[in-house]
Amino acid sequence: MKIGLLFDMRNPVRWERPWADHYARTLEFCEEADRRGIGGLWFTEHHRFEDGYLPQPLTMAAAAAARTRHARIGTSVVLPALREPAHLAEEAALVDLISGGRLELGVGAGYRKPEFQLFGVPYERRVSRAGQAVGEVRRLWEERAVTPGPLQSPVPVWGGFYGPRGARMAGRAGMGYLNLSRPMFEHYRAGLAEGGHDVNAARAGGVLFLTLADDPEAVWPRLVPHIVHQRNSYRTGWAEGRDEPEPELLDPDRDEDELRELHRVLTPEQAARHIEDLARGLPVEHVILFASIAGMPDDLVVRHMELCAEVLPALLGSGRDAAASEVPAALDVPVIPDVELALTD
Repeated sequence: MKIGLLFDMRNPVRWERPWADHYARTLEFCEEADRRGIGGLWFTEHHRFEDGYLPQPLTMAAAAAARTRHARIGTSVVLPALREPAHLAEEAALVDLISGGRLELGVGAGYRKPEFQLFGVPYERRVSRAGQAVGEVRRLWEERAVTPGPLQSPVPVWGGFYGPRGARMAGRAGMGYLNLSRPMFEHYRAGLAEGGHDVNAARAGGVLFLTLADDPEAVWPRLVPHIVHQRNSYRTGWAEGRDEPEPELLDPDRDEDELRELHRVLTPEQAARHIEDLARGLPVEHVILFASIAGMPDDLVVRHMELCAEVLPALLGSGRDAAASEVPAALDVPVIPDVELALTD
């Protein structure tokens, strides 16, 4: 099981730094995390977010690949429906080449209507289009219809889908499943069988909303404004362009219990137990934590990264006394737990 860091490059106005400095500092974080032994550096995609959410994850992945040597370089996730398959095949192949064969290609369907409008792509049937795009990318690589091709053969491909239909589709296509949800994992396994794949070859991974700290209670009040920004932007982003009531936004004074459930701040010992509870019985290869939450202070980012790279991996599976690390365990953690993604197709 590799512990990875996810970068979304948010730069909210409240804590904004010059954009060039922000990207330069993030690449320095990637270098340092790689030097310290982090298992993966992952990049995600959204468009038309006011805080500048990363729009081109493979571009950022290529930059990080050129500055690192060991960490896997992943997308969690890139949106194939917004790209021509040949474009995706070429861009992903270059990241794999630049990284020396470290690419983990995670794909998803997307859920924000304004993103699809920006690219002039129909919002409907986005799940099946994502699956079709992956099949076409693989064909282009296998037939050498785009050049140069990737170094790895095959490139590990992951499906970051959060509804039953998407989970089954990921299985039928022989992808790994990038969602630590036990109910959805069963749909994924069923899809593997339907596609004629060995169910014992199932692979799982996923993103957790979790920050590590030596003293979680001291860090919590400093982190709350950033968590609130992140969660509320997801809620408004989901509702934008839909004929639905305005979403109820989280308030840090009124909703502290809900915020603590949505985003955990834990010691490495507590986090190790939490992750082991989530992963028990699942073939988990990657656990991915946000590197930074919406412009959180650099000292918190640095310490979180240090603990992720150097302390947490040593604790996982160490057989330590569970009583010393009590933390409520969740059995089903979707990537955006406060949003019903319901990816019907």
